[in-house]
Amino acid sequence: MRAAAFTGYGEPLEVRDVDAPEPDASGVVVELEACGICRSDWHAWIGDYQDREFPDGHVFGHEPAGRVVAVGADVERVREGDHVAVPFNLGDGTCPHCRNGHANVCENRIPLGLVPDSQGAFAEQVAVPWADANVVHLPAGVSSIEMAGLGCRFMTAFHALAHRADVAAGDWLAVHGCGGVGLSAVHIADALGANVVAVDLFEEKLSLARELGAVETVDASEATDVPAEVEAITDGGADVSVDALGIAETCRNSVSCLRTHGQHVQIGLTTKEEGGEIPLPTDRIVFREIDFVGSIGMQPARYDEIFRLIRTGKLDPSGVISERVPLEETGAKLAAMTEYETVGIPVIDEF
Repeated sequence: MRAAAFTGYGEPLEVRDVDAPEPDASGVVVELEACGICRSDWHAWIGDYQDREFPDGHVFGHEPAGRVVAVGADVERVREGDHVAVPFNLGDGTCPHCRNGHANVCENRIPLGLVPDSQGAFAEQVAVPWADANVVHLPAGVSSIEMAGLGCRFMTAFHALAHRADVAAGDWLAVHGCGGVGLSAVHIADALGANVVAVDLFEEKLSLARELGAVETVDASEATDVPAEVEAITDGGADVSVDALGIAETCRNSVSCLRTHGQHVQIGLTTKEEGGEIPLPTDRIVFREIDFVGSIGMQPARYDEIFRLIRTGKLDPSGVISERVPLEETGAKLAAMTEYETVGIPVIDEF
C-alpha cells in the first residue's frame, strides 16, 4: 500500500509502497477514505516530542475515517464494511480509567501514529488495536471527509468545552489560536450558547471564526495588550478561556483575560521552545480564584453527544474543513503549519 513516510525531522515526507497492516486478535484494519492533517502531527514531524525517536519510514496521521476491511478473531462489535472513525488516543478498555468512563486517559493508551511503535493513517490503510473499545461507528448519511476531524481536533474541543469546562449559556468564552482545534472550539462553544471572542494573528482565520459563530474577534498582530482587549469586550474578563495553540504567549494571555472565578482550559501542546513548561501569572490565579484545567482527547463512548448535535443541525464539523488534498501533499501541509499558513482542517481524500 502507499503511505507518506517520515524521512527526518522537518524533512519532506516521501510517498512509498509499504507493507499493508494486519489486525491483531483485538484489532481491525481500516481502509482510509479521509484523514485530517493535524498540528499534533506537525509537533511529531518537527521534533517537539523529544522523548520519542521516530525512525525513517514512520507514518504519522491520527484523524482517520473509512471502512473496515479486516477484523481480528476476538473483535465482537465491529464488522467488515463498517463505516467508522478512530479516536487518536486509543485505550485498552480494561484499565481503571477506561472502566470508569475515562478511556481518553487510559493507563496504557496509544496515541495513533504519534509514538514510534504505532503506525498512523497517512496511508491507504491503518491498523487499530482494541477495536471494540475504540472504533466509532459513523451515522448514516455523513461522509468520511466530514468526520475526519472527529479523530482529534473536533472531539478534543468538544470534550474540553462540554465535559471539562463549566460553559453556561451566555458566558463569555475566549479562544486563543484559531487553527483547527481553535476553530472547532469556536463552533462548539457557539452551539453550547456561549458568546465567543476569537483571538488570532491572521484575518483569514478570524474571518472563518466569525462564520463559525464568534461574536467578537481580536487581531493579536495589532493588539498591544490582548488580555485587556478581551476584558474590554467582555466587560471585565472572560468566564472561560481556551489556549488552543500551546505557546507561552497564548497560554498566559488566556489566563490573564479571565474574570474572577474564571476558568482556563489548556488544549494546545507546547513546542520545543516551551519544553512542556510555561511560566504563569500565579498570583493573579490566586487572587481571582482562577481554575486551570487540562483536557485531552475524548472518550469514544461519548461520541453520540456530538452526533445528536449534528443530527439537529447545531454542529457541522465540515464547516472547519478548509481543503482536500491528495496523499502526496501531506508533507507540504505539515511544512505550512510551521508559519501557521493553514486555515481550518486540511483533509487527505486521495490515497
